[in-house]
Amino acid sequence: MTTVSQHTAKVALVHYWLVNRNGGGERVIEALCELFPQADIFTHCVDPTKLSHTLEQHTIKTTFINRMPFSKRFYKHYLPLMPLALEQVDLSEYDLVISSESGPAKGIIAPATTKHICYCHTPMRYLWDHKDAYLAEANPLIRLFMIPIFHYLRLWDVLSAKRADAIVANSSAVAARIKRWWGCEAEVIPPPVDTEYFKTFINEEPGDYYLFAGRLVRYKRADLAIKACEQLGKRLVVVGQGEEMKALKSMAGPKVEFRGEVEREELARLYAGCQALLFPGEEDFGIVPIETMAAGRPVIAYARGGALDYITDKNGLFFNQDTPESLAKAILRFEADLTFDPITISAQASRFGRDHFKGAFMAAISRVSKG
Repeated sequence: MTTVSQHTAKVALVHYWLVNRNGGGERVIEALCELFPQADIFTHCVDPTKLSHTLEQHTIKTTFINRMPFSKRFYKHYLPLMPLALEQVDLSEYDLVISSESGPAKGIIAPATTKHICYCHTPMRYLWDHKDAYLAEANPLIRLFMIPIFHYLRLWDVLSAKRADAIVANSSAVAARIKRWWGCEAEVIPPPVDTEYFKTFINEEPGDYYLFAGRLVRYKRADLAIKACEQLGKRLVVVGQGEEMKALKSMAGPKVEFRGEVEREELARLYAGCQALLFPGEEDFGIVPIETMAAGRPVIAYARGGALDYITDKNGLFFNQDTPESLAKAILRFEADLTFDPITISAQASRFGRDHFKGAFMAAISRVSKG
């Protein structure tokens, strides 16, 4: 194959699972569906109630994982079977395969004449960066089984990376992990963000609160935002749901307000009305900060991960240690010394818009198809 046409090529999109709505991986798949309206989607398991309108328009094919008991809830428990499930997928009729990887997706076996591009959100955290934390949280009996299984999965993860003709990372931090763990070079193309929507909410007069928005899971470190604001007596609005909700509420004082999940318009207004977004976790990229910036507000971010690709002195600032004290000092520095222009911040966010992603990805496909 020398060229790939958006209109005539037979394209397969492989995504690890479709059981959540509005995650970063789902947004990438939606943008790829817009590029290739006739593409088929392959995934391990799918929850039809969580599909966006865009995804509903496509043929979705599942591996045998979808037929396993309680797979829509406990899909990660079937991780050891996923390499086998992927290798049974028949892709013989496709010209181009695009795998979306942060769970097992890239391990499909494409024909020699089919080009395969892997868009990597991150190498699987539970096998590499966070393996010790996952093992520590498991009960001792399960841990005995996890140690050899993780060893096998790491070997498969490295070997299956060689099956792609090209790997694209969503940030410089992820490209560095790909180089370290898989031994592969990766081009960086940031994921698509709907910056045009959020910039319509720019508010020149922010409110009196700081904002945390995202899933309430441990690695996103909402606890740091809560503790820092508690130390300073600052108002904090927390948007999101997750397994950490109960623990976070137990440490929060009267100035911390939990909103749970909110509609898109309300979220946009919260972005535009905050003093700044607090972004205390180490993320692979981080779509929420870009949405906040598109709405004209700055970001106070932990100086690790994807945030290093887009936070500058024109749109926010960093704190360097993952402690409440370090974040609190950054908040005080923000209030004492810094001023930000909403229009400038929003303009900087525009380079992460959906059209930029689509153009960059089609250019990557063109290079691979000619290689």
